[in-house]
Amino acid sequence: MIRENDTLMVGGFLRCGTPDKVIEEIIKNKTGQLTLIANDTSYPEHDRGRLIVNQLVKKVIVGHIGTNPETVRQMNSGTLEVELVPLGTLVERIRCGGAGLGGFLTPTGVGTIVEEGKTVMELDGRKYLLEKPIKADVALVYGSKADRFGNLFLDGTTRNFNQVMATAATTVIAEVDEICDKPLNPAEVTIPGIFIDYIVK
Repeated sequence: MIRENDTLMVGGFLRCGTPDKVIEEIIKNKTGQLTLIANDTSYPEHDRGRLIVNQLVKKVIVGHIGTNPETVRQMNSGTLEVELVPLGTLVERIRCGGAGLGGFLTPTGVGTIVEEGKTVMELDGRKYLLEKPIKADVALVYGSKADRFGNLFLDGTTRNFNQVMATAATTVIAEVDEICDKPLNPAEVTIPGIFIDYIVK
């Protein structure tokens, strides 16, 4: 379901709330030329970082790369395109993609290199950047448990980018620790099953 040249969103914040096993399968299949949208490129020896180390990614759209020297090395050598996006802007661009919006206005990045190539608008005497939505072919998200309707429960900070990414991709694959035979209590549902296409235990 994940093909060469796909745009791939991967949930998680560093190693917290990341679908490790599905990433392992991408590496085994050597599916390359991916565009990766994530909070970060993790560490070289873990999850998203291993996609970078195995040179399966041609471009990343991320909030930071500081924990993965291999990302920096490939960027400096010209083999990996890196688009750094302020974290709040990144999550809001994903949210806009999931909500079907045309974008949003933010003062973050005005007057910096973030502004380059973007539409600048002035409202009530203040400048804003028009940030456009982003979507993916596939989103990989993590959950603590799921029921057979696809409803997910995410515990604590594992929610991070997983919730919003589940709304902004054509296909959503959830990796979970547990699949429950009974439906989850509605009060437990963090991501409704309508957003989830496949579950991997």
